[in-house]
This record gives sequence, structure tokens and C-alpha cells, in this order.
Amino acid sequence: MANIKSAKKRARQTPKRTAVNRNRVTRIRTFVKAVEEAIASGDKSAASAALRAAQPEMMRGVTKGVAHKRTVARKVSRLSARVKALS
Repeated sequence: MANIKSAKKRARQTPKRTAVNRNRVTRIRTFVKAVEEAIASGDKSAASAALRAAQPEMMRGVTKGVAHKRTVARKVSRLSARVKALS
């Protein structure tokens, strides 16, 4: 158990911060999953709409520090390429 005042504060803050970050990551995954499902169904308009909704959410994860900028850029690029490939 923490004995120093700052360590006690960190022990209080960490679970709260972890919960917030986990919610953010889960939200991003949900949006990405919606794009994946639209791609699997073959509906280009639904897939592009889902991608337009997912992209800002993914970028928000970068600004909040739960995802790396280049990781998100790579994933957005790959998803958009797959949506574009739909006929």
C-alpha cells in the first residue's frame, strides 16, 4: 500500500483513468466493427457512412492518448481502401 501522499493520490486516480480509457478504446472498437460488418455485407453506402462515423472517433482516441497517431492512420487507410474496393 502507498505511504506517500502523491502515491496515494495516484492510487486513487489510476482506476478512474483506466476506466475512462477503456471506455474510449471500446467505443473505437465498436465503430470499427460497424465498418467491418458493413464491408462484409457488401453495402458500399453503409460502409462509407460507417467509416465517416468511425474516423473522427478513431482520431479522438489519438488526441486522448489511447491510440498512436500512426496506428490509427494505418487502420483508417486500410479500412478506406477496403470500402473503396467494394463495387
